[in-house]
Amino acid sequence: MGEEKLNDQAIERLASLLELGDPEGEVAISYRVKERLRDFYRIRDPDEARTILNELLEHCASRSMPPEIQKLGQTIETWFDKICNYHTARVSNAPTEALNNLIKRIKRIGFGFRNFANYRIRVLLYAGKPNWRVLGSIVVR
Repeated sequence: MGEEKLNDQAIERLASLLELGDPEGEVAISYRVKERLRDFYRIRDPDEARTILNELLEHCASRSMPPEIQKLGQTIETWFDKICNYHTARVSNAPTEALNNLIKRIKRIGFGFRNFANYRIRVLLYAGKPNWRVLGSIVVR
């Protein structure tokens, strides 16, 4: 849940849980990085957003950060311009990723389809918008 949605009681509870169960502070660091990344996407000004992402990149790349956060920093560095392009077009690849996830789940459920036509039909049916005219002409063997 976003930090802005937490009430005082929830903030207090979060702080106490982090104090009790996060002796190295790694979860707290991850939470702060996540919130800063959310700030990046909420900003409307592309230049300000680029500055925020650059600061986050420098923060994540620090040697004092946990390895997972450093790896996130490397990912941000690799995709920096592409991530910043979100503020130019306000478009993400989330729909594509969602469809890829759906297709991979169908493939796992099918335990490896051998017939591509059957696999295609299953994907179209799960996607919810099959072209019934075309599907009727495909013979399942």
